[in-house]
Amino acid sequence: MKLYSYFRSSAAYRVRIALNLKQLPYDYLPVHLLRNGGEQFAGAYRELNHDAVVPTLVDDGKVLQQSLAIIEYLEETHPQPPLLPGSPAERAYIRGIALQVACEIHPLDNLRVLKYLKHTVGASDDVKNAWYQHWISAGFKALEEHLVASRRSGAFCFGDTPTVADACLIPQVFNADRFNVDMSGFPTIRAIYDQANQLSAFADAAPGAQPDAE
Repeated sequence: MKLYSYFRSSAAYRVRIALNLKQLPYDYLPVHLLRNGGEQFAGAYRELNHDAVVPTLVDDGKVLQQSLAIIEYLEETHPQPPLLPGSPAERAYIRGIALQVACEIHPLDNLRVLKYLKHTVGASDDVKNAWYQHWISAGFKALEEHLVASRRSGAFCFGDTPTVADACLIPQVFNADRFNVDMSGFPTIRAIYDQANQLSAFADAAPGAQPDAE
């Protein structure tokens, strides 16, 4: 397998976690999202991924994109250990948390949005950072309440075994810390993050552990 990745990309981070949890070896191919105007826009990569985003996974000639689609593919082709365990209702619960992060929280704060705020709207760094902190906090408030009310979380979002929900959550908490989001109101989320990073699958997927880390 080949994974086209950028060390700070939350979406690529999710896939790295999933690959590590399933103990699947892969070649890491860096795509720098900022250098030279963004290597994701270069011709060769753009031909591979027309959206010009990371990650892209290539497996035996099959080209796959979008982090959650890639993780579902890995789940179907390498079902052990399962990242979507349990009954249909439990799997829907796990998917719901993953989508809450990937579709409700992350899109408001990804690189394209931040670049647009700064370079097109003309927002200052202070305004940009305030935007980031506001939407992370709003999303985490809802997620914290959801995790507490469901009573399904343990060491992780669903019980005591990591799932795709944790693969999505942990990169978002990393980003929250990077942008100095006040996490004091989200003790369940913080505890899951701290527990996850005790596992090598998460620690080895972290941005600072990647070959293109700066």
